[in-house]
Amino acid sequence: MARSLSSMLLKGIAGLPATRPSRIVFGSFSHNGMRFSTTAPNDPDTHEDFKPTNKLESSDLSLNDVVEQDVKENPVMIYMKGVPEFPQCGFSSLAVRVLKQYNVPLASRNILEDPELKGAVKTFSHWPTFPQIFIKGEFIGGSDIILNLHQSGELKEKLKDVTASQEKSE
Repeated sequence: MARSLSSMLLKGIAGLPATRPSRIVFGSFSHNGMRFSTTAPNDPDTHEDFKPTNKLESSDLSLNDVVEQDVKENPVMIYMKGVPEFPQCGFSSLAVRVLKQYNVPLASRNILEDPELKGAVKTFSHWPTFPQIFIKGEFIGGSDIILNLHQSGELKEKLKDVTASQEKSE
């Protein structure tokens, strides 16, 4: 149990490959009575080089541009609570489990990190809830829709090109 929790935490804290826009889960959580935090304190004695930075804030892109770029550049993009390796709500967990059945590259952003990003995604999709899944630039919906598409066989058809292109590139 401790080993699996440690590896899960290390995966989230160490970050993910730079080619995927997944994000580290920031905040704090409790497990077995112990409190964990993934944020650095705002210590005035900390040198600027070691203070945490927000890459979205330091870029010239607006959040709407970031969402548009994410959706366009990633065959399967999910905006969720948490990250695929550590979902932080049941709906996000369900969506990830269904999508992982197809062995497709899954890009994600954690909307819990940035309330402004969460608002930008809602504006972009005109959809109020999360997770939000985009396949080949098209907004599909949330976990209930993904599950229904999976059960009907339609999701396999939507992801066919993504799976095939992924296998060719490996």
